[in-house]
Amino acid sequence: MTKSPKRFRVGLALTALAATMLTGCSTTDGGSTTTADGLTKVRLQLQWFKQGQFAGYLAAVDQGFYKEQGLSVEILDGGTDIVPQTVLAQGQADYAIAWVPKALASREAGAGITDVAQIFQRSGTKQVSFKSDNITGPAALRGKTVGNWGYGNEFELFAGMTKAGIDPAKDVKLVQQQFDMNAFLAKDITAAQAMSYNEYAQLLETKNPATGKLYTADDFATIDWNDEGVAMLQDAIWANTEKLQDAKYQEQTVKFIAASLKGWVFCRDNLDKCRDITVAPGSTLGATHQQWQINEVNKLIWPAPAGIGMVDPAAWARTVQIAKNTKNQEGVTVLKKDPDASAYTSEYVTKALELLKSGSTEVTGAGFAPSQVTLTEGGK
Repeated sequence: MTKSPKRFRVGLALTALAATMLTGCSTTDGGSTTTADGLTKVRLQLQWFKQGQFAGYLAAVDQGFYKEQGLSVEILDGGTDIVPQTVLAQGQADYAIAWVPKALASREAGAGITDVAQIFQRSGTKQVSFKSDNITGPAALRGKTVGNWGYGNEFELFAGMTKAGIDPAKDVKLVQQQFDMNAFLAKDITAAQAMSYNEYAQLLETKNPATGKLYTADDFATIDWNDEGVAMLQDAIWANTEKLQDAKYQEQTVKFIAASLKGWVFCRDNLDKCRDITVAPGSTLGATHQQWQINEVNKLIWPAPAGIGMVDPAAWARTVQIAKNTKNQEGVTVLKKDPDASAYTSEYVTKALELLKSGSTEVTGAGFAPSQVTLTEGGK
């Protein structure tokens, strides 16, 4: 992996190996340490370093939303050697942010974790090509050089190709893509993976050598896996399954979710302020890149007709089905069987939403409209 600040991605093998080591590991008990002013200390483990992808949690700290719920939240950076769901399962954090397929892989391998709030309702993964290559959908990938990161991020791509009648092992030239867009810009990869809120923005922050001006969306074509019916659920708040047996942790979970959701509501309604909050910790990503990232993440969250954080059973079932049945180039699937009933619960997010609505917080984003963000060279 390069050292550029991108979202944390971890291989399924690493995830499974780390999770299997959890057998017999104890977790912290339901009692929590408190601060001098009586706030309950809580640790949240991120997937990667602080950036717009996690703006809602940063805003909840900055705006005092966690404090309103009696919580003092420490947000822990991720990194290349950190598997957030494993940190959670081992009791080294109280909650974690992780993609659903990867967390379920860890869970199948023994990690005691439960999805308690599904923040992203839509997938942010795209396959990007230059418009001149005329790749209008998955079927047009046949015979092309196709990049993918691997490490569990490739299953939407493989499901999309399979649905279009393409055998990923025979009908395309697969390339292990680095965690940047350099090979794509060099035309070594015809269609590359990109997150809507990160790598795609990097393209638009780069000068087109043919014109001397920044690339624009008109220079590219994108395949959106939401449109192709093979999107998988991504960022969710995960809790420790064993600790959910404890009444104090249950109450804390409701409060933590409520404050986190209020943070995301704040970022929905205050994009520029959330940009500044996100830049403040010292991220190497620039201000316009962070603003783009938060704006694009908002599109993955809002609107949320059932309320932000609620799990859509159909999206969950689709994610599980793809995770069980879609093989990557090594013939490996994410899951071997269906997760059990405690893999997710709407109990705590439902209570959190009720708490927010009682304070007149709008939790569906029915009138949400994304902003228009102008990127600058390098995202500065």
